[in-house]
Amino acid sequence: MVQDAAIDRAPTGQEIADWVRQRIRTGRFVPGQRLVEVDIIRQTGASRSKVREALKRLEGEGLVEIEEFRGASVRSSTLDEVRQIYRARMALEGMAAHDFTVNADAVMLGRLKALQDQLDACVRERAPDRFGRLNNEWHRLIVEGSGNKVIADHLQRLNVPIHRLLFESFYDEERLKTANADHQAMLALILAGDADGVERAMRQHIGDGFETLARIEDEFYR
Repeated sequence: MVQDAAIDRAPTGQEIADWVRQRIRTGRFVPGQRLVEVDIIRQTGASRSKVREALKRLEGEGLVEIEEFRGASVRSSTLDEVRQIYRARMALEGMAAHDFTVNADAVMLGRLKALQDQLDACVRERAPDRFGRLNNEWHRLIVEGSGNKVIADHLQRLNVPIHRLLFESFYDEERLKTANADHQAMLALILAGDADGVERAMRQHIGDGFETLARIEDEFYR
C-alpha cells in the first residue's frame, strides 16, 4: 500500500491509482479538486510517468477528468444530474429484473442465490466495503441474466463513480440491513416467478438508493 511518504520501491501506476481512489473515497480529494502531479510525486515517491499512467487509468474509470492546459481534477457531478441518472436506472433496472425473472436459467438463479448468501454474511459480520462490492455484482448479474444487451449498454453509460464510491463506503449497520432486505425480497419474487412484482420492487429499491445517497452526500460534505 502506498503511504504518504516515499517508500523504498517506487510504486506502480496501479498502486498510485489505488492511492488516489482511496482519497476520493474518504473525501480527502473532493469533486472539482485539482490533482497536481508534483504533489502526488512528493507524497508517494512515484515517477512522473507512473502518476500520469494512474491518472489516465482513473480517467477511464470516470473518477478523474483531464483537460488540456489545466491537468487532472476529481470529476464532479451535481446531485440533480445524479437524480436524473437514478431515474433512468429505475426504469432500466426494473425492466432488467422483470426479464431476469422470465429468462434466467437454473445456473443464473444459483449464482444469484450464492451472491445473496454472501450479502447476508456481510450484514452479520458488519462488512460494509465487501457488501458494496457484492451489491454491485448482484445488480450486474440481474442485468446479465436479463439477456437484454440494450439495457446493459445503457446502464454502463449511466455510471456515476464518485457518488457510487460514497455509497459503497458509508453503509452503516441500518443501511446494510435495509438494502439487504430489499435484495432478499426481490430474490423471493424472482424465485416465485413474479416478474411484474420484482420490476416494481427494483424500481423502488433504486429510488430508495438515491434518497439514501442524497443523505450520505449531505452528511459527508456539510
